[in-house]
Amino acid sequence: MWQNLIAVIIFVVIYCLRDARKPQFYPPGPNWLPLVGCGVYVFNLMKRFNFYHLMWHDLARRFGSVVGLKLGRDRVVIISGLEAVREFYSKDEFNGRPNGFFFRVRSFNKRLGVVFTDGEEWEVQRRFSVRTLKLLGMGKTGMVSNLEKESDDLIQHFRKFSRTQKTINMHNAFDIAVLNVIWTLIAGKRFHLGDKRLEWITGTIHKSFRVIDMSGGVLNQLPCVRYICPVKSGFAPLVRLLKPLWDFLENTIKVIASRSNAAEDYDCLISSYLRELQKDELHPSFSYEQLLCVCLDLFQAGSETTSNTLGFGVAYMLHHPEVVSKMHQELDNVVGRYRLPLLRDRPYLPYTEAVICEIQRMSNVAPLAIAHRTVSPVQLGTYLIPENTITMVSLYSLHMDKAYWGDPETFRPERFLNETGTQVIQHECFLPFGAGKRRCLGESLAKSNLFLFFASFMHAFIVEPAVDGQLPQLEGIDGITLSPKPYRVFLKERLIYWTHKH
Repeated sequence: MWQNLIAVIIFVVIYCLRDARKPQFYPPGPNWLPLVGCGVYVFNLMKRFNFYHLMWHDLARRFGSVVGLKLGRDRVVIISGLEAVREFYSKDEFNGRPNGFFFRVRSFNKRLGVVFTDGEEWEVQRRFSVRTLKLLGMGKTGMVSNLEKESDDLIQHFRKFSRTQKTINMHNAFDIAVLNVIWTLIAGKRFHLGDKRLEWITGTIHKSFRVIDMSGGVLNQLPCVRYICPVKSGFAPLVRLLKPLWDFLENTIKVIASRSNAAEDYDCLISSYLRELQKDELHPSFSYEQLLCVCLDLFQAGSETTSNTLGFGVAYMLHHPEVVSKMHQELDNVVGRYRLPLLRDRPYLPYTEAVICEIQRMSNVAPLAIAHRTVSPVQLGTYLIPENTITMVSLYSLHMDKAYWGDPETFRPERFLNETGTQVIQHECFLPFGAGKRRCLGESLAKSNLFLFFASFMHAFIVEPAVDGQLPQLEGIDGITLSPKPYRVFLKERLIYWTHKH
């Protein structure tokens, strides 16, 4: 018995020593403890900073642009700064996605969809999704007309509030309009802006992004913890929020599938996918569950970041009335006071475009982008990153780099303009949509949404705080993305008459 006990103790000691040992040439970072790695250290650091991206930014300040940690069983590397980020995005070895419990729980404990997958199946599903969305008009003239119609309806919806002098919740006021744009492509229809069911669904999407951080939290390292503390681990809230979204999407798919002409119907991504499922020679990655997860990915990612950016945008405008005055002057000179902006006006509204860029830079809605995974060992700078390491890029470190921007904490749209103020300039430290092969597939649509909704709203209304002198907070709510804290405003009409020509 004693021999067995001694053997067990020796085994445990050896295991702990090996578990606490860092791989050779691994990036610097906090010391590891057996089993939990840097978990305790990170937990205490998070209590201090309250935001994950600020915590990772502090670690970069201490240890350098490439920081190596171990959280439970997972190796995690955080990449910050222009040089390291540029090298990161140039190497295909970083193009994988994590395969932890958190990343699978939203897709029926499988690797499905186009966001948290990699390899051949991801390439097939992404290629099909992009091709289908383009066939449905994404980036084409027909989609432009739909966007302008959606923007016009949104402004008319806001107009009712301005005429009754009621205050409006501004932090989520763009949710349904933004969702309608992607939903028209996914399901071939749109929702009424006053639809209470959609308010509930968009609220559910926002909440699902807040229950856990991009690294997957403790749930990713110790899935069994969901049985011990299902609420605090984030598991119970996540499933509770995902279920109604699954049900909503499944019901939508069933309705579209029940049409007599579903096989020939190309009016949306769902009907096109259903037609694909009927083919004799079908790639094994295509399935009904895959369709659900592709829709969920597009449904969530296609609405969350854009609507959050717009919510932050109006809040920043309340803080910077001098910016609003310059933007109004440009809009009046180019568009006039008798209509709303159109997408074709965009090249002639450089200051408005620069304001949107500055909102994206300052709000940092996706401060850590989406987590990657190394598909094989890869060198980054002088460090060697092992296979299956979770890697996260701090876009926040780029957008708030003092050495590059000079005054990153100052809201200054002019930084995105040339010397004459007539042209928007590109900055290599400005990557709100990421870069490389995993760059946001809906980037062009998101940019059009942001411009049209924001420019139209600012052209149509004067915005005032609901409570005199009380400005909204600019510090967001943490999660996978940052979302604006709730705030209300008064809207006053400023145009004589407005309409879009369709």
